[in-house]
Amino acid sequence: MPRVNVRSRARRRRWPVVTAAAVTLVATGVAGAATTPFSFSTGDPDGLIATASRPASAGKIETETADDFILTQQTTLNTASFTGLLTGGATTAGVNRVTIDIYRIFPNESDTTRTITVPTRLNSPGDVELVGRDTASSDMTFTTTTVAGTFAAANSVVSGIHASPAQTTGGEGAVTGTEVRFDVTFTTPLNLAADHYFFRPEVGVGTGEFLWLSAPRPLTNGQAFLPDLQTWVRNETIGPDWVRVGADVVGGTVAPAFNASFSIAGTTGSTTGVPLPAAVWPGAALLGLLGVRGRRALVRQG
Repeated sequence: MPRVNVRSRARRRRWPVVTAAAVTLVATGVAGAATTPFSFSTGDPDGLIATASRPASAGKIETETADDFILTQQTTLNTASFTGLLTGGATTAGVNRVTIDIYRIFPNESDTTRTITVPTRLNSPGDVELVGRDTASSDMTFTTTTVAGTFAAANSVVSGIHASPAQTTGGEGAVTGTEVRFDVTFTTPLNLAADHYFFRPEVGVGTGEFLWLSAPRPLTNGQAFLPDLQTWVRNETIGPDWVRVGADVVGGTVAPAFNASFSIAGTTGSTTGVPLPAAVWPGAALLGLLGVRGRRALVRQG
């Protein structure tokens, strides 16, 4: 009976297995790469201004306020929060809808061939959102926390949002309401590439208004970034254009600029693998070919 070279056969049988593993590694990158927690916040409200941000509903046109943030790498957002006033009889029990949209900076997602109707679109949000979540679509949930029973903002923007040349109103005056923080969970997380974005929340209420509160600018919580743009606002009368809350609506010899109070949190990195450069793909193909040949050799030898 011929002597079987067990060691040689063992090597031959391991070769395709090792090759297949190598091909998988090259093709998908380093699987299971660790993620890093991420969070960003503009800080607590500063009481300077409160601006409307609501979905369209009976007797109310859609009004949006947006403030910016920067991501330096691929990031998955799982939660967010924002703080505002419930005024005019609005209560947390009366909140019937919350939405979050993410915009990129103009001219992304925008029609650049049309003539704008506002002083400028430089550094504004785009015409339409990049991505969004909505309690009406069941891809996010929210809870509310009453921070203060009474909170005052020195100025407000609710309906005085106009195209040029009537954009400057000075604001609509001081407003008082219940300070409420909205904590949002994205049941379908937002996966965003490194870029400069705008965060836009909306709150629908049956009675009264939700007004988003401003935050310090520049940021004073140790998370300052550059360029830190200002809040922009629009409603259906000027859309898809936006106006700057401070420079355009409030105005003045030295116009103010505002941030808005919000935070976002999630993770950076990937749990499914780190993509490798295209230069490795010829090697992956060669390893795959050798693996296939190795498997065929084993089949022929029984």
